Amino acid sequence: MVRDDQRVPEVECAIHAKRLHRVYRKGRRFSRHRGSVVAVEDISFGVPRGTIFGMLGPNGAGKTTTIKMLSTLLIPTSGTATVGGYDVARDDRAVRRQLGVVLGGDRGLYGKLSARDNLVYFGTLYGMTKQSLRRRTGELLDLVNLRDRADERVEGYSRGMKQRLHLAKSLLHDPPILILDEPTIGLDPAAAVDMRAAIAALVPQHTVLLTTHDMHEANQLCREIAIVDQGRIVAQGSPRELKARVAAERRVVVSTRSPLDGHMPIVESQISRLPGVRGVTSAFCDGGGTELTILCGDTASTLDETLAVLRGFGAAVSAVRVVEPTLEDAFLAIAGRGFE
Repeated sequence: MVRDDQRVPEVECAIHAKRLHRVYRKGRRFSRHRGSVVAVEDISFGVPRGTIFGMLGPNGAGKTTTIKMLSTLLIPTSGTATVGGYDVARDDRAVRRQLGVVLGGDRGLYGKLSARDNLVYFGTLYGMTKQSLRRRTGELLDLVNLRDRADERVEGYSRGMKQRLHLAKSLLHDPPILILDEPTIGLDPAAAVDMRAAIAALVPQHTVLLTTHDMHEANQLCREIAIVDQGRIVAQGSPRELKARVAAERRVVVSTRSPLDGHMPIVESQISRLPGVRGVTSAFCDGGGTELTILCGDTASTLDETLAVLRGFGAAVSAVRVVEPTLEDAFLAIAGRGFE
């Protein structure tokens, strides 16, 4: 069950959304095929100050539409939202002063300019003085680890470097709140690690709303996560709380040194009858042995009893591991399907 949007008092929230709804009209005005698409349906949540809050969901779930409403790029069809205490529909200019926004894509930077000149240009548009801009530019280039390449043209940057420069640009006017839309999408693993480190360094001085479909990223960065599917929040909580919903889906994996040969059906049958075991599968290991995967609730007792069964057949165990539930398991359990 989705937790109430008042779980965190509104006054303690940097971002507060209440029953946000967004409908897109499709088809031409006089077309016989006109209709509508509900992109976001009654989304409510609060983002506590000084934290990273994640919106996790597959492509098309409604994450980007939600952040566009929060950043005043789209007007909600219905519902309300405040950013930094200002209403996104009535006080859009005040909201923009509170925000730094990083949207996906390569646009928004001047390729013929260096990273330093890009920051100086955009800082001038913000009305920053030369002295404050010089200091702020140096700080941000250090934050995103671009000082050594600061005077090179941006057109020669990798995608990861451009994404880090986008982050620096969004921080120029020192906004208290950041909205980051899938900031690591399309990055190679090393660039994604650098980007996540830069995001983690933003708190608690800033509040971050992060959208992603990367399970590892959400688990690593976010204090709280809202899982979004088909325009709705289907679950919300800390990574630990979400994974606890499928705690009964733990798996014990036991590998043997040699195949169990004709004993395999009997071994599977005995293990499947153990208390708390809901399923057993077997497969051949690369080294010639057998790997048993056991779906269970209590991993400790299941492991002890499984080893006793294997000893009864003279099997030598080569490896044992316990697989804990993941956020993907949580989404599968909650939404009834895996990520697309």
